Amino acid sequence: MTPRRALATVATQALLGAAVGVLCGASSALFLALLDRATAWRLAHPPIVFALPLAGLALGVVYHRFGAPLRGGANVVIDRLHDGGATVPLRMAPMVLAGTVLTHLFGGSAGREGTAVQMGASLADQVAHRFKLHASTRRHLLTAGVGGGFGAVFGTPIAGTLFALEFSTLGRIEHRSLIPALTAALVGDLTTRALHITHTHYPAVAHLALTPSVLARWVLFGVAMALASAAFIELLHAVKRVGEKRLPSLPWRMAAGGAAVVAMRAALGTDDVLGLGVPVIVRAFTDPSLAPWMFLAKLVFTAVTLGAGFLGGEVTPLFFVGATLGNALARALHLPLAMGAGVGMAAVFAAASNTPLALSIMAVELLGAEVLPHVVVVNTVAWMLSGHRSIYPAQRVSHRKDGASLPSPVALRDLADDREG
Repeated sequence: MTPRRALATVATQALLGAAVGVLCGASSALFLALLDRATAWRLAHPPIVFALPLAGLALGVVYHRFGAPLRGGANVVIDRLHDGGATVPLRMAPMVLAGTVLTHLFGGSAGREGTAVQMGASLADQVAHRFKLHASTRRHLLTAGVGGGFGAVFGTPIAGTLFALEFSTLGRIEHRSLIPALTAALVGDLTTRALHITHTHYPAVAHLALTPSVLARWVLFGVAMALASAAFIELLHAVKRVGEKRLPSLPWRMAAGGAAVVAMRAALGTDDVLGLGVPVIVRAFTDPSLAPWMFLAKLVFTAVTLGAGFLGGEVTPLFFVGATLGNALARALHLPLAMGAGVGMAAVFAAASNTPLALSIMAVELLGAEVLPHVVVVNTVAWMLSGHRSIYPAQRVSHRKDGASLPSPVALRDLADDREG
């Protein structure tokens, strides 16, 4: 490639990535603003949680009638990245935005990353369709949409870039989409901040030397994070599988899931595990008296909410699971509380999404450079030991984690796995 052609390619990819970034940043800003208002309303009116089953019934009717092609969520995006196919419907963006906001308004336990990724990919694919771009350029823009959405919604553009490059194929980074993904993530984050959106501030962690003793404790820590990740994935898929078998009707399945959340909330006696749960995540960095069972409660609430069909992402709930479990393990293993919560916050989602590098960088963007190399060690252990599981069953595998090659890339949902590797 000549220098002139290389420069033209870079300029074109950066320009397209910037356009996608503006769309991702603006949509994420709207989404985060509405989400904040919905959460504030719920906290000011706690009884609204009792309406979650009715909200599930109503959302289920709308989603069943108009959202059938969108039910795969982020998996639709992964399939389009690998196999092409029809344009990601534009209606995905407003539907997942409204559905996620309503899920949080009525107290469902869900996150926001899935919504941002789906909105970003939907808007990016519309750009590709409008300008009739080549299939390879379309893949670049879809990747940019993922990076722009993820980076903008969390205020972590470099992690958003790596997440977009890492999440579609287990164990492989798609460098070909680096320029549009990085541009979209940076522009998306700048756009969101320009629209006066502020992100959660987490405490910076203090320096901790990586001695042999600390390393051994991090390995144990990683094992626990892998178990938590695997437990969440298995429970989430079990809730979906059993729910679809017992209640084939999506509206009634969502109503039943909402009723289950309301009943569990009454039994638990606290609203701390509803919604995003950000206040508890922040507490995990400093509170030595945090109940050690909080991680398990959030894990179950989120699996039931999302497994029943409510909309939202998994990142922030899994941050909650990891941070609170990390808090408990830090006390047991005599590790600094903030470091344990911070590393745990990243590790559970890193294992659940098969994106250990992206989540290591995300920890640095959120917590400061002192979290390295601890988070890399734990993320790697948790990712390796979690097996061929994922919250995104459409992820492709060309090489198993044990190093064995496959004749051709296979989606995790189709991979025969003995769950040991």
